[in-house]
This record gives sequence, structure tokens and C-alpha cells, in this order.
Amino acid sequence: MEDDASAPTAPPAGATTTMLTPQTLTLASLSLAVVCLAILVFFTRRKSRTTGNLLLLVGPPDGGKTAILSTLVYEQTLPTHTSLQTNASTVALPALKKTLTVVDIPGHPRIRNQVNEYIADSKAIAFVVDASTVSRNGPAVAEHLHIILNALTSLPPSQALPSLLILAHKSDLLKSGTATSATSEALAVNRVKTILERELEKRRVSQYGGVGVEGLGEEGERTEMGGLECSGDKGVFRFDDWEGGEVLFFGTSVKVGGGEKGEMNGLVSLQQWMEDNA
Repeated sequence: MEDDASAPTAPPAGATTTMLTPQTLTLASLSLAVVCLAILVFFTRRKSRTTGNLLLLVGPPDGGKTAILSTLVYEQTLPTHTSLQTNASTVALPALKKTLTVVDIPGHPRIRNQVNEYIADSKAIAFVVDASTVSRNGPAVAEHLHIILNALTSLPPSQALPSLLILAHKSDLLKSGTATSATSEALAVNRVKTILERELEKRRVSQYGGVGVEGLGEEGERTEMGGLECSGDKGVFRFDDWEGGEVLFFGTSVKVGGGEKGEMNGLVSLQQWMEDNA
């Protein structure tokens, strides 16, 4: 009996065959596109993390922003006055042989939104709160901070979020059972954090109910802003659960008109953060 020449030849033992169907090619193309997109986003975000070289000082008027700026720049606190102009100065970081530009943005309602002009190039935003008066000014301070939180979470996905620092400033004015500066700073941080969480939660609940929140910049103005989303239980606003990222708190103080050149006063924690993250 003759062999059939047209019969298919069996593959060798142990060999595998791959069928390239149109469906397989389509899936492979989609997978490759997803991988390429992920790589593109990764390197775009890395670039945005390395280009920011600004530290923005923001917050309500009379919180101490300009005094902090002069201390960081001149290592000496100079007398200051309320200004409606943005100030920018370069701070030297000798240990790193680097510099960091610090921008002081006034807190007046008419110009505080200038933060949006600098936020894309910032490494961090330091929100300065007068810890000695926040108990009575809580709603106004929270309204200003809400603007910052909204601006941060409104950045495009390719833009890495700048770090958010909240400075519980003038901590030396708080009275405690002991005289240590560390205790005063901890007391200031706890007070500022507690009051701001309470006031921001009020704003979140008002917006959730569809009534909007009152903007203190214009009489009778009501607005709706995002930036208060949290991952915790029932979405209650807590800085530890804020979806915009980590929020760091520092207790700070300066001696206006006093202190010798080279003395950082109560800004050691902020200065250390700058050196670690510049």
C-alpha cells in the first residue's frame, strides 16, 4: 500500500505550535500599546517631579509668611509689614550645594489665587497658619486652605503633586505646662490640625448636601470646589486620609526683630525638610 503524499506530517515529539489568528494579533497590539502608554506616563511623572524648584509660602494675612521668608534667606528675622505683592528669594542649601527659590504669596482674597501661576513649578506648598489665633479664625483659614487643596487635586494626571506642608506658626506664643519648645510645637500642631479638620469637614458636608460653601472673599458668594475627598470611613475629612497625598505638619516660630545671624530660631524642622527634599 503506497503512502499518501498529501497526508499532513505530524510535528516532532515535544514541539509546540502557535496559531497567529487575527484575534491574537489584535490582543498583542493592544497589550503593546498599554505598555508603551504606561512607560510614557511613568517618565512624564518622573520629569515633573524633578523640575519643580519652588517652595510656595501661602496662607491668610498676618500669619507670618514674610517673617519666615526673611529668616530662611538672611538667617535673621527682619521687621516686616503686610504686602500685596508677591516676594521671591533664593535660599542657599550649603550642605547640598543647591538653592531653592521661596515664593511668598500674599493672603489677601484678591490675589491669593496667584498660587495657580506657580503651582506647576513648585516642589512644595507651605500653608502658614497662625496657631495663636486659629481658634477664632478657623472658618477663614479653612476656606483659604480649601482653595489650595482644590488647586492641588485639579492638576493634570501627568503632573506630580507638590508636597503639602502645614506650618503651625507662632507656636512660641502658646502656653503649655512646660517651657520646652518641642512641647509648644506639638501643642500648636495638634490645635491647628484639629481645628482645620473640623472646619474642612463642615465645608465638605455643606457641599455634599448640594448647598455649596460660602466663600469669604466676596460677600454672599457661594462656590463649589473639590479637593476634600478622603478614603476614610464615610469620607469624613481627615488629613491622614486625604486622597491628594501626604500632608506634613510642622510647628514653627521666629523671633521678629531678634536673634543673631545664622540662627534658624524655630524653623529647624522646615529647614531640615528642605535639605532632605531639595
